[in-house]
Amino acid sequence: MDIDDLEPRKQISKPKDLAVYSVDELRVYIATLKAEIARAEETIAKKSAHLDAASAFFKK
Repeated sequence: MDIDDLEPRKQISKPKDLAVYSVDELRVYIATLKAEIARAEETIAKKSAHLDAASAFFKK
C-alpha cells in the first residue's frame, strides 16, 4: 500500500469561466496547464519506474 493511498484526496475544482479571459490570458492559462500536465506525466513515469523496479526485484 502506498502512503498516498492513506491521505484524503483533494476535491476536483469546478472548471473556470473562460469567457471572462482575454485571448492573451487564455494562452497563458493553456501554457500553465501544459506545464502542469508535463509535470504530472513525469511523476507518473517516476512512480511507474519504481513499481517496475520493485516488481523485477521480487520476481527473482
